[in-house]
Amino acid sequence: MTEYVATTPGVYPLPDWAKDDLADLKGHQKHDLVDGDEDEEIVSVYDEAREEVVGRQQSAGLDRVVEGQLRWDDMLAHPLAVHDAVETRGIVRYYDNNNFYREPVVTGDLTFDGDVAGELEAASEFADDDSLQAVVPGPYSLADLATDEYYGDDADFLDAVAELLAGEIEAFPEVETLFLLEPSLVENPPGEEADEDERASEAVDTVASAAGANTDVVVHTYWGALDEKVHAHLLDADFDALGYDFVSNSEENLYNINEYGTKDSIAAGVVDGQNTLVEDAGAISERADWLVENTPAADFETVYLTPNTESFYLPYSTFEEKLAALGEATDLAEVKA
Repeated sequence: MTEYVATTPGVYPLPDWAKDDLADLKGHQKHDLVDGDEDEEIVSVYDEAREEVVGRQQSAGLDRVVEGQLRWDDMLAHPLAVHDAVETRGIVRYYDNNNFYREPVVTGDLTFDGDVAGELEAASEFADDDSLQAVVPGPYSLADLATDEYYGDDADFLDAVAELLAGEIEAFPEVETLFLLEPSLVENPPGEEADEDERASEAVDTVASAAGANTDVVVHTYWGALDEKVHAHLLDADFDALGYDFVSNSEENLYNINEYGTKDSIAAGVVDGQNTLVEDAGAISERADWLVENTPAADFETVYLTPNTESFYLPYSTFEEKLAALGEATDLAEVKA
């Protein structure tokens, strides 16, 4: 019997009160952005906001609880943006949407940092032992968003980014699930050279293997559907579930699953992480039904019901409503199953 799990790919909006407090404490200039060396007042605001968003997820009935990445000024680039061997330079458009991030330029050796592990350790104080979920950018997307001025070779740079993330994950507290966010595999897929798809898959493999045998690893892709060749190579990596964006491109994602197969479990992006329209719990549950009905050859062990993208883009009140609808919808899907 399929298990339905309500979760999110993290990167939440700040609560309104925290946004106001941080504006007073930090300002809005580039030198005011997070760099890993915040003073005690700023740290205390993030600590309180983190406890709030963990509580919101729990009260909404989510099965997996994330830290929220509230300190992240850069939706995916954060692990590099705060690293000592990285300079942040100009503002760059984040894929093709209306958000921007600081260009992380790698100028030295990417050694272990521990910033994300520290955030997750703080969240573990509020989350139940069997519900904590970690979220990090996938190695291909993180390398794609960055500029290399140190390694001098694309393959070496991707390997270094993968090893950086693997080291971070090894320092995590015990987590039930790990989401690796890989939108670049859709937005800017590997080139035509024969080994580039394989190289991306191997990098994912390196990061996923660092999570350990007791953690389920989900590689979540969004903003479209994977190219068929990229999809096939990605399935060669050793992880537990592949994520599909059924909000932005349901038909091509369904085609990939039915034509080429997928993992034993999947993450289904069935809630719009960018649109302020709040979905009805019944409608979300129906989308889960539609997925199962239209993948007749699949017998999924777990379906992670999730927003298709990060929820960073939403007003905080809308974000809260979507969490509540998602938690209720997953209960409905379980009853139907």
